[in-house]
Amino acid sequence: MKIEFVKAKLSDIATMQALIAPEIESGIILPRTDDEVATNIRSYTLALKDGELVGFCALHIHAPSLAEIRSLIIKENYRGKKIGENLINQCLEEAKNLGLQKVLSLTYKQSFFERLGFVEIPKESLPEHKIWADCIKCKLFPVCNEVSLIKNL
Repeated sequence: MKIEFVKAKLSDIATMQALIAPEIESGIILPRTDDEVATNIRSYTLALKDGELVGFCALHIHAPSLAEIRSLIIKENYRGKKIGENLINQCLEEAKNLGLQKVLSLTYKQSFFERLGFVEIPKESLPEHKIWADCIKCKLFPVCNEVSLIKNL
């Protein structure tokens, strides 16, 4: 299966929001307004199959040495085909090129990220601005089963 990986454009926002809506509804992924996505559009990498959006994720920079993989979504009938793994690898390569030293992830899919070299860390070690900027928006906050993982580059 031929998947193309491209950086998102502002014209992709509506399609991205439609793809991620069910995961937002279930509380798996945090909601982001169109304006938030637009402000961070350079963070997003899309996975396209014959021009159709089948997945995406973002590399969000928190500090000169630290970024986060977030908003990873793969269209349900494309899961299990290594598209998510390839998206993460695209983001990790981008992180290296930017000179970042670490990439973190908050996830319910711990084993997926561990297969890619991430290791679990205590949530208490997350930057405070992450908790107050993002986690507080979650309908599951403060009782959340997400696992914090990090990868050194």
